[in-house]
Amino acid sequence: MRLWEYARSDGVGLANLVAHGEVTIAELEGMALEAASAVNPRINAIVETWPVEDVPAPGSTPLAGVPFLIKDLGISMAGKRTEMGSRLAAGYTASSDSYLMRHLRRAGLATFGRTVAPEMGYSITTEPVLYGSTRNPWDLTRSAGGSSGGAAAAVAAGIVPLAHATDAAGSIRIPASYNGLFGLKPSRGRVSAGPDADEFFHGLAVHGCVSRTVRDSAALLDQIQGLQAGDPYAAPQPARPYLEEVARHPGRLRVGVLTQAWGGRPTAAPVIDALVRTVCLLEFLGHEVEETTVELGVSWEEFVTGNSRLWAASLTVLADELAAVCDRAVDASTLEPVVLACYASGQQVTGTEFIAALSLRNVVSRSLARHFETYDVILTPTMPDVAVPLGTYALGADDLDSLGWVDRLFDRSPYTAAFNVAGTPAMSVPLAYDPGTGLPVGLQFAAGYGREDILFRLAGQLEQACPWNGRIPKVWASHDHGSLVSVTSPPTGDASVASLPLTGV
Repeated sequence: MRLWEYARSDGVGLANLVAHGEVTIAELEGMALEAASAVNPRINAIVETWPVEDVPAPGSTPLAGVPFLIKDLGISMAGKRTEMGSRLAAGYTASSDSYLMRHLRRAGLATFGRTVAPEMGYSITTEPVLYGSTRNPWDLTRSAGGSSGGAAAAVAAGIVPLAHATDAAGSIRIPASYNGLFGLKPSRGRVSAGPDADEFFHGLAVHGCVSRTVRDSAALLDQIQGLQAGDPYAAPQPARPYLEEVARHPGRLRVGVLTQAWGGRPTAAPVIDALVRTVCLLEFLGHEVEETTVELGVSWEEFVTGNSRLWAASLTVLADELAAVCDRAVDASTLEPVVLACYASGQQVTGTEFIAALSLRNVVSRSLARHFETYDVILTPTMPDVAVPLGTYALGADDLDSLGWVDRLFDRSPYTAAFNVAGTPAMSVPLAYDPGTGLPVGLQFAAGYGREDILFRLAGQLEQACPWNGRIPKVWASHDHGSLVSVTSPPTGDASVASLPLTGV
């Protein structure tokens, strides 16, 4: 197997090759390391690598033997560092596996490293002081998104076909959109955060992955989903494996389209164009589509304020715990300025304010649930614009407190956080590219609580109608490896929705 073939393959495909003896797990690990050596110096997606510890039996699972990376946040792997992108936790080493890590081992994934994350996951761009900025493989001057930016950049650049990611306000879907990947945020309670935590960010955050193909995300969720002892939430068990859902016809879906972002931020013309073309594609595929409004049940200002309090309080508790474990002070030497300001804000959140924020979560959950009684799926842009230049979020941020910082992040990503608050599944699908910049544009689809099955069926249909796993990011364009240079141009069947034959639809 040549490197360019590896870099364009998905996980299920690689696992099939391993199962049939056409390539070994060791050879795949070597190609992953070769790809990382070729492009990681330019994108800075990976913090560190290590030799694969577990060698699974070929064919034991749909992902057995596939090279894999975990995020530097939210997961514990025994004997490996988890520093949360922060100087406060630098050098901290986990003593045991979290439930998720145990599932990943049982899934047969060949985990060989961890990816860069912003400090404490407290941003939607990945530019931590500790390890430096992660760059978008499509344009090295642009953000890879966050907080799973390192994971997304590594997958988009062909280092691994899929990688662990987390999502508290869009941190799977935002980098998926910025990097031209598929990313599904599962329902609250679908994947356990235990055993060291009963929930992740007070139920706002979930575990999942970013991937180049729909079936990879489905196969991984099959392996990691399920209730664990002591979990506070329990998503309904799926009727069949999600990997099977990808190949099932979704039927005629009722799709409500949200064209105006919550909070009022304008959506850029290339994204609106992608949304319009996606509507045409959905209608062409037989779905019933109409424009709608989606009420949160609270004002945007209340929504931002409540989230900022939940975020800040969670940050303060986490930072204090890390300071105690690592024997460090929480100050300007250990936390970045905006994170330190948010930590201080968290110290001021009262019990009454915290309970009120949890009540707001309930109001939003009930309000969105009513919309899913009318529509099977809600469609929005994932982001109001393509990937922003590096440094965009940091401009003037040193003067912001938690409310100001969260307001800035939510203004830039107004479509994603509501589904975290509601706990419902949502996915970003890479259906378009901006013809002006060549950057990917993701479209977001959300479904009712526990209905990942609907999303996987629809995603599988969209992937068949509009294949996207073929374009090679610009990070490879100047590489001297001839076999990769030969495929840097978009192949026939460009993944852009604009290339679809929609005449007469």
